[in-house]
Amino acid sequence: MFVNFSFSRLSPLLCVLLAAVACKPSPAENNHREIVRQYFSEAWNQGHLEVLDHLLAPQYINHTPSTPNPPPGPGGLKPIIAAFRRAFPDLHFEIKDLIANDSMVVARVVMTGTQRDSLFLLPPTGKTVSVNQINIEKIRNGQIVEHWRVTDELSLMRQLGFVP
Repeated sequence: MFVNFSFSRLSPLLCVLLAAVACKPSPAENNHREIVRQYFSEAWNQGHLEVLDHLLAPQYINHTPSTPNPPPGPGGLKPIIAAFRRAFPDLHFEIKDLIANDSMVVARVVMTGTQRDSLFLLPPTGKTVSVNQINIEKIRNGQIVEHWRVTDELSLMRQLGFVP
């Protein structure tokens, strides 16, 4: 019995299978995703600042433009998180997307919270915000060594009522 076989029918299925195999995350990528999940969940959402001592390398560098040149390492980030959590006691970061490779993770997150206290020089407003962010974490030897963040700060300032 002869079966009429066409590669054109197999090609889409083969492409899907090959893509699934090629896109399977490596153990390092999965580990890096877990580090970033723990970073947002425990440090930012729950305020467990001591977790930064093992999540961040001692030479950690924060490249965030709105907090220029903080001290390196966990000690430079702890006061920033503490200030945000004081200003927004219900602070929460929801991870929307995580993209990882063998050395970096990109996290698209939404930060929400109600400002109950001053945030740096901004007086409390009692207003609730929802702000988009893109965070890039460079990871080496199981620790975050560098961080970059872009926040929709104009939206944040508008929601707080500081700009029209």
